[in-house]
Amino acid sequence: MSKSVSRFLVPLVLVTFVSACSSVGPDEKDKDAGVTKMYQKAKESLDDGNYERAVKDYEALQARYPYGPHAQQAELEMAYAQYKQGESAEAIKTADLFIKTHPNHVNIDYAYYIKGLANFKDDFGFFSSLSGQDLSERDIKKARESFDTFKELITRYPLSKYAEDAGKRMVYLQNNMAMHEVHTADYYFRRGAWLAAVNRAQIVVKDYPRAPGAEKALIIMARSYHELGIKDLEQDSLDVLKKNFPKSKYLGYSESPESPWWEFWGNF
Repeated sequence: MSKSVSRFLVPLVLVTFVSACSSVGPDEKDKDAGVTKMYQKAKESLDDGNYERAVKDYEALQARYPYGPHAQQAELEMAYAQYKQGESAEAIKTADLFIKTHPNHVNIDYAYYIKGLANFKDDFGFFSSLSGQDLSERDIKKARESFDTFKELITRYPLSKYAEDAGKRMVYLQNNMAMHEVHTADYYFRRGAWLAAVNRAQIVVKDYPRAPGAEKALIIMARSYHELGIKDLEQDSLDVLKKNFPKSKYLGYSESPESPWWEFWGNF
């Protein structure tokens, strides 16, 4: 992960809480001192990278002092600690609870960001060996959930300092989801399931028209229609390919009329 991205992962700084000492009794002062001490202990664990200890410290703070700004901040930072610890499901659960409980919190955008990160993976395994597995059965649910969360963050809070990074991750996710559909379409094509191949390739053309995978989806559609004997839709697919990807390597057949265009299919 690049330094430019990792800077977003630093937990939010706790806002300084000011109270009127004249109106606070001894019991309240003891309470404030106690919650502050517990928070500082948890924050030290977090800053030291001891995320397991930090989570336990934040949980202890919330159990003893369930209300107030310290408890809210502890909930946000606990979600971060859970994410860093690799407990994605718990981080999402904590972030969701914060969003539901504190919808107007000044740092609500951070909760959405952490939720998106918890579902985000740099390697979703889209291009690993098929090993005989039906690609249509492979789960990209987390990728879609991450994309949807980042989209909601940007839509709701376009001025958030996390919006730019969320947008970049959305592009990455979109490209990979498109390629997942392309590989699924190719899987069906190579097994002679022409109609199934067309259906999956159409998802890319319709939902991810600007993704790099759209070029390959169109040629899969064209060749599948050729195998199905539907000449007009075959040509329509090629026309769209020419219009959107005029330099596509799959259009090489036009320069060699003696060779069928599908010989330029190749492996991808």
